Amino acid sequence: MSIFSAIMDKIFHHPSARPAAPAPAAQPVAAQPQAQAAAAPVQPAQQAPAEPVDVEAVLTQMASQKGGGGNWQTSIVDLLKLLDLDSSLDARKQLANDVNVHVAGDGTAEENVALHKAVMQKLAENGGKVPDSLKG
Repeated sequence: MSIFSAIMDKIFHHPSARPAAPAPAAQPVAAQPQAQAAAAPVQPAQQAPAEPVDVEAVLTQMASQKGGGGNWQTSIVDLLKLLDLDSSLDARKQLANDVNVHVAGDGTAEENVALHKAVMQKLAENGGKVPDSLKG
């Protein structure tokens, strides 16, 4: 699994990533069996599209559960640590390849800033709701 895939997995599958499903409307007891039989074959086609995941809200909640989360809003190292992922230079080199970021030298501040922006942009492209302030 790529580092970026792991990032998406941690954020998009976090318990706070999806709103709770609304309770189904109550049906009269007499109508229930007939309605269930009619609805069963078409139910998958009627599913609404998934809501975008509010990346900032998920990360903010994760940070509050971990005592702050460092400076995850701008630091790729702190973001990776918040997600309990490897933040080593080798991991960031792999992430740079995952998101196609090749600026300055490996591990430089310039590359780390570009990595953070690229990760946020990719999260937005893959179903995340990311505010412009996090994209760069």
